[in-house]
Amino acid sequence: MEQKKKKIGVGFGVLILKDNKVLLGKRHEDPEKASSLLNGAGTWTMPGGKLDFGETFEQGAKRETMEETGIKLNKVDVICVNNDMVETAHFITLGLFSDDFEGKPQVLEPDEITEWGWFDLNELPNPIYFPSAKVLENYKAKKFYVPQ
Repeated sequence: MEQKKKKIGVGFGVLILKDNKVLLGKRHEDPEKASSLLNGAGTWTMPGGKLDFGETFEQGAKRETMEETGIKLNKVDVICVNNDMVETAHFITLGLFSDDFEGKPQVLEPDEITEWGWFDLNELPNPIYFPSAKVLENYKAKKFYVPQ
């Protein structure tokens, strides 16, 4: 019997910065509601999600940020790429950055994210969703890719 090949997904996290503070959302404590193949229940995360077929990285970031927070990104740039794996899932995670946006964060998907908050880059809450932590690490180190 042939074993089914596992697929690699493409996801992204958007580092939204305002006055040296990053926007992070608290994922639901219930793993069924946290909606993450990379086991993110109860962690703090950036806005983000999976890339849809046919959209650019920037379009995906703008779509997910609007859906999750109500914030309109005016300008967004790709800043890094990471290789994120757990036993059951493998994602290429793109880190994107924006400090040019309109609106205030709102909880628009309460079954997934229970709250949004602004956190100083040097005083982040714990635990942080590991793909978001890697994007933050790359941003602080000014690196496009940091190998495992």
